[in-house]
Amino acid sequence: MATAYLGLGSNLGNRRRFLITAMALLAERAGDMICISTFYETEPWGFESPHAFLNAAVRLDTALEPSGLLAVMQQIECELGRTRSGRTTSYQDRTVDIDMLMYDDLQLMSTGLTLPHPFMHRRLFVMQPLAEIAPRLRHPALHCSMAELRDRLR
Repeated sequence: MATAYLGLGSNLGNRRRFLITAMALLAERAGDMICISTFYETEPWGFESPHAFLNAAVRLDTALEPSGLLAVMQQIECELGRTRSGRTTSYQDRTVDIDMLMYDDLQLMSTGLTLPHPFMHRRLFVMQPLAEIAPRLRHPALHCSMAELRDRLR
């Protein structure tokens, strides 16, 4: 079993329902949901929108390899109405977004997945819920705890 930390966000429709449904589907298809953070309301990051986000982080114990977990996450996003524009570098409103933040202490850089998430330590909307559920967890490349990384952003 591996331990994966995921970040979830939603800024369209019934945001809370989308997050809860995504978490239930992750628990059903990917592993055991060990811990769920508080939901945090945040402003959009990287683009302008009148729709605020609801963000959370979860700890998932999984038997899936990172690529298998990513496939499950993307399938859940699709089922919950997530659409992606052809431009992969632009951010947009979304029903649900699920990001793999960390997978054990794995450091990976591939075409479809980079671990740990390359921007997590720069985003308070990621670090606040992650530090809530795993304050002592250490970033394998930055060698800091999640609480330390969160505190740098405040």
